[in-house]
Amino acid sequence: MMQISDSYNQKNSLFNAMNRFIGAVNNMDQTVMLPSLLRDVPLDEEKEVSEIRSPGNGPDDYLYDGDMYSYYVLLKSIRNDIEWGVLQADERRKDKLGVSALEISRIDPEGEEEDLEKLFHFHLSGLRTVLSKLTRKAHTLTNRYKQEIGIGGWGH
Repeated sequence: MMQISDSYNQKNSLFNAMNRFIGAVNNMDQTVMLPSLLRDVPLDEEKEVSEIRSPGNGPDDYLYDGDMYSYYVLLKSIRNDIEWGVLQADERRKDKLGVSALEISRIDPEGEEEDLEKLFHFHLSGLRTVLSKLTRKAHTLTNRYKQEIGIGGWGH
């Protein structure tokens, strides 16, 4: 019984979610030989018409940028942030915005009286959820690219 529970927990661990995401993005990166072909191609065929008219503001629509190329760049950027660390990404953002996340966190006055364990679990759960959604997006992008260039049935 303990073994089943452990395997379920391992399957849902942050480490495994990160590995699945990185693997999906690496597969996408190896599959997509001409990223420029992704421009102006919507990621989800069924959302093509509806999202062009009115993109939503819900939690599932936060990635909407219009085309597969935007997702491709976003997914690769997030993979690099995971592999190389947030400080490198924070430095890039600092160059753009002029302030780092570390400086913002030092300004935050409410950090002292929070339940840190509860806060950690909240963010851990959210990160795992976001990584799962991003992994699905990477798989979808890879499969759509294969469809677009005519190799839709390969690799299954």
